[in-house]
Amino acid sequence: MAVEIVYRSSRDPERLFMDKAEADRHDKMLELAELLSDVLRQAVPSISEAQSEEAGIYMARHRDLFAKAFKNSPDVLATLLEEEPTAS
Repeated sequence: MAVEIVYRSSRDPERLFMDKAEADRHDKMLELAELLSDVLRQAVPSISEAQSEEAGIYMARHRDLFAKAFKNSPDVLATLLEEEPTAS
């Protein structure tokens, strides 16, 4: 009988990872998404909680591209427009 070590995300307990670093990255992404969601709800009071969470997760998943865009390279966001939309 083989033994496998798996890591559980503390912010997403249903999700298991084979690598601790990957689980840590996922937790950090979810932490950023939560903060982004809070900021979006404060900035746009009419946005629903679900919409702000979805936008926060999207922005957190693509944080490298958004960081480049905020550092005077807004054209990098065009790559996101080329992606196929994903179902939530």
